[in-house]
Amino acid sequence: MHKLKKDMARCRPLALRRLPLAAAIYLAFGSVSFAQDAKPADTAPAQEQTAPTLDTIVVTAQKREENLQKVPISIQALGQAQLEQQNVSDFDDYAKLIPSLSYGTAGGGVFSGPGFLQVYMRGVASGGDGNHSGSQPSVGVYLDEQPITSITGSLDVHMYDINRVEALAGPQGTLYGASSQAGTLRIITNKPDPTGFAASVSAELNVMDGGGIGNVTEGMVNMPINDHTAIRLVGWQKHDAGYVDNVYRTRTFPTSGIVGDNSTLAENDYNTADAVGARVALKIDLNDNWSITPMVMGQKQTASGSTGYDPSVGDLQVSHGYPESSDDRWMQAALTVEGKIGNFDLTYAFAHLKRDVDSEADYSDYGFWYDTLFGYGTYFYDDNGDFINPSQYIQARDEYSKTSHELRIASPKEHRLRFVGGVFWQEQDHDILQRYKVDGLASSISVPGWEDTIWLTAQARQDRDEAVFGELSFDITDKLTVTGGARYFRANNSLKGFFGFGDGYSGSTGVAACFSPEQFHGAPCVNLDKRVKESDSIARVNLTYEISDTKLVYATWSEGFRPGGINRRGTLAPYTSDFLTNYELGWKTSWANNRLTFNGAIFRQDWDDFQFSYLGQNGLTEIRNAAQARIDGVELELNWAATYNFNLSGGIAWYDAKLMKDYCEQTDANNMPVPSCYDPARPFDVAFEGDRLPITPKIKANLTGRYTWDIGQYEAYFQGAVFHQGDRVSDLREAQRNLLGDLDAYTLVDLSAGWRRGSWTLDFFLKNAFDKRTELTKFAECATLVCGNQPYIVSTPPRTLGVRFSREF
Repeated sequence: MHKLKKDMARCRPLALRRLPLAAAIYLAFGSVSFAQDAKPADTAPAQEQTAPTLDTIVVTAQKREENLQKVPISIQALGQAQLEQQNVSDFDDYAKLIPSLSYGTAGGGVFSGPGFLQVYMRGVASGGDGNHSGSQPSVGVYLDEQPITSITGSLDVHMYDINRVEALAGPQGTLYGASSQAGTLRIITNKPDPTGFAASVSAELNVMDGGGIGNVTEGMVNMPINDHTAIRLVGWQKHDAGYVDNVYRTRTFPTSGIVGDNSTLAENDYNTADAVGARVALKIDLNDNWSITPMVMGQKQTASGSTGYDPSVGDLQVSHGYPESSDDRWMQAALTVEGKIGNFDLTYAFAHLKRDVDSEADYSDYGFWYDTLFGYGTYFYDDNGDFINPSQYIQARDEYSKTSHELRIASPKEHRLRFVGGVFWQEQDHDILQRYKVDGLASSISVPGWEDTIWLTAQARQDRDEAVFGELSFDITDKLTVTGGARYFRANNSLKGFFGFGDGYSGSTGVAACFSPEQFHGAPCVNLDKRVKESDSIARVNLTYEISDTKLVYATWSEGFRPGGINRRGTLAPYTSDFLTNYELGWKTSWANNRLTFNGAIFRQDWDDFQFSYLGQNGLTEIRNAAQARIDGVELELNWAATYNFNLSGGIAWYDAKLMKDYCEQTDANNMPVPSCYDPARPFDVAFEGDRLPITPKIKANLTGRYTWDIGQYEAYFQGAVFHQGDRVSDLREAQRNLLGDLDAYTLVDLSAGWRRGSWTLDFFLKNAFDKRTELTKFAECATLVCGNQPYIVSTPPRTLGVRFSREF
């Protein structure tokens, strides 16, 4: 009897793996047979029907409403219909659809889980970003008019009731500022509408191959209060199923012979996440010219486990002996005031973001590998002088706040000479607390006042930005337009507090390096208090020629920047601003009476003295200004309404991102790399001219085909989408890259099918239909040359079969 139960248990995973693929085949062939058998309700001759066309997409990328096909920049817009058709619910879903976008997922301090996004565009990536004392992001992310980018990454906004996503590739610094060095990502919500009542609900159930069962519930209601006032309420609840197993394993520390195990935490599918959130917006039209739109949006997400798995343990498996979790709570309050002064448009945008994250993470690889390679275990003992398990784990609390104001004015867009100009002010504050703990640690070697704490970080970081910006456009002829823009900025960034060991453990760092007895956030003293101030300007010039009403070409020269900052290791000099210069030729074209659009851009970007973050001594992030890099690229996008029933859309990007000079980790007194430092005994210090930049593939592409048809009173569809990403390198430096290994290329397939009748819709979807293991990123728990012997891989979730019911009211 027991043997029969075991045999049945073994069969269940196999059956589950086959079920989604069988469902996909059924949907695919079933769709074909339905298409053959169904008789369309409208049997009018084809010549009497209106020709199929593509929808016009209106964007606000240049701070005014414009037809996407008239905007002379490389911009991809995903409208509400496309977001819904692709079953987009979070960043991972829409990132696949934007060829210029790449990202890392293991940043955000100590926890390798959901909620922390490191976004990159056009290959402008050096790796290692996302630490709380690291560089500011190179891509700005906006929710409507308000920035939602913090030091450790941007918010992962739940994608329900979203009007569109705009991805602006290339430097957008003149209009969007410091964190838009390489591009800008804008999430535009649906606004309250006083013209009528509307509501919708959606419920989803999904199951992962070899993983757990997830669910999503969403709802929206738009309620007019009177003819000029409306409120819009949006809410969601989401459970992400786990798929990484924490399996039982023992680990023996060579110095002491102590054996550790993870028996208390071993669990299948342990990387789960639960989120609940809401958005409330009010729109008041004071008169025909002025409106006020306040909005509050917030979310609470609790997650456990790690999305990264350890291939040395097994497929989608780790063996961790200490808790891994996060409790992430954020709220953003925003206010947008829009009006007219004469014929000029005036806009004021305010936002305040508050985010608190409590997290804990396994850090036991640090102790094991330092013990294995350097006999590290001899330094860890209890109050009796006996050896203890040197494994570390991290408990952290991060408190963020971000306040921004923007006031701008724009002249009428139909004027031959027109402008947009304004002022911007922003302040970001980040209180950092991290305890690196070892159970049973002797009080004499703990950080004073912090039991079992071998290392303590207690710091406050502040980043302030002020800017004046503007763009001026002039129609030289009715077909030729020149635009010039500039931004003058000032940055004032500081970092103060304590970091390091107790004085009983180290005679040079931590307490031993304190210069002030002031207690700082509970830390015993202060050993870091630095500030860096700078000011500079950037510019942009664009020339646009309209060949016809449906075709234009443009040429752009533009600059982007990131401010400098303070290194967490106070003995290092501050890092300075880095600048990106972009040379671009592009085109926007519509063909066949707007049945086909073909857009593209060819560009070269020079990235000077770029900020390079990496884990240095003691696992501390260090930021240095590296050498020069160059990114050459081509971006293409195609949308085709082939027939009334069939639409095809896709995009492809090709990048050649590489170093133009050798990079040397050794620096001079100004924290700038020395010209050459290659030493055969220290090959890990360098990267060489011609080496690829990390994270970004040479090729990223997607293609989606959607076929719709009528079955009686039902409208049915079948959709297939293919996503390809080329291979990437994992680290800028050669030795570290060789240890971690490159990130392999992969191709994913998503399938979906469904029916709609009147106000309700039933969708079936299959994500990652062929259950591919992908390598989105690789990381190690400590410095790569030590912990890189045990790398972790973050992969796309396994094949997921889901069903969703939606209803509009």
